[in-house]
Amino acid sequence: MPELPEVETVRRGLAPVLDGAVLARVEARRPDLRFPLPDGFVQRLTGARIGQMSRRAKYLLAPLDRGDVLVMHLGMSGRFEIAGAKAKRRPGEFVYAASVDEKHAHVVFHTGAGETVTYFDPRRFGYMDLIAEDALADHPWFKGLGPEPLGDDFTAARLKSEFASRRQSVKATLLDQRVVAGLGNIYVCEALYRSGISPERAAGSLKPKALTGLVETIRQVLAEAIEVGGSTLRDYAAADGALGYFQHRFKAYGREGEPCLKPSCGGVIERIVQGGRSTFYCPICQR
Repeated sequence: MPELPEVETVRRGLAPVLDGAVLARVEARRPDLRFPLPDGFVQRLTGARIGQMSRRAKYLLAPLDRGDVLVMHLGMSGRFEIAGAKAKRRPGEFVYAASVDEKHAHVVFHTGAGETVTYFDPRRFGYMDLIAEDALADHPWFKGLGPEPLGDDFTAARLKSEFASRRQSVKATLLDQRVVAGLGNIYVCEALYRSGISPERAAGSLKPKALTGLVETIRQVLAEAIEVGGSTLRDYAAADGALGYFQHRFKAYGREGEPCLKPSCGGVIERIVQGGRSTFYCPICQR
C-alpha cells in the first residue's frame, strides 16, 4: 500500500490540474470500488468546482464549492493518469510504473479546461466518497487520527505524552494512526534505524532527547522520500515488485543480511516480524 510520501507525491501531481478546476463531466464506469460509490456520485460532482487539494494521512481531499469533500484513497493498486494538452502523465512519474489497462479505468474526471484525470485500480482496494466538509473531522475515517508527521502539532512533547508508560514496542506505537497519522512500515523502519532506536524497545522507555531526535528524523525521512517521489511498493509500482526512487536511499528496509551502513558499526541488518509486518534493523547500533 502506498505510504504518506507516495500519496503526497500524487497530490502534488494532481493539484496543478484539479485545483480550481470545474468538473464538466464525470464518468463512474462501475458502481463500486472497494466500497460502493455514494448515491448521486456523478450528479453531485458534475459542474462542481474543486478548491485546493490537500492530504490527511493517506487520504486525498478535494473540497468542492457545493460543501462536500471528494475523499479518495488509493488502496493497494490505485493510480491516476492525466491526459490533455500535454502527453499522458502519472502524478509522481514513478519508476517501473505498472502499465494501465482501460478495463481498470473506473472513474474519469473531465475538467472544463479540457484535462482528463482517470483513476485506474486493478484490484479495486481503493475507494472514494463524498463527505460534507463540516462533518469530515467526525467521520470514522478521520476521527481520532493523530497529528500529521510533517505538521506543527507533531512534536517531541506530543510524542512523549503518547508514549508515556507504554510497554508496546516503539515501532507498533508509531504505526498506530491515533499516535501519528500516515506513517507506514517502510518509513518507521528507516526513521528508527537512523535514530539508533531498536524497533523492539518499549515506547515508554524513550527519553526526551531520543524523542526529539526521533521527531526530527521522521520529518527528514518523509521529506527526502517526497522529494524523490516515494518508494512505490509492490503493486503500486511494477508487477515484479521493483521499487522506485527512494529505495536507493534505504539504509535498513529490505536490506536483510547486508552490512550496516553506519561507520564502524560492523553489524548486519536483520529482519523480524512485528504485528505481521517485516521490520529491518541493526541489532548492534539500534538500542
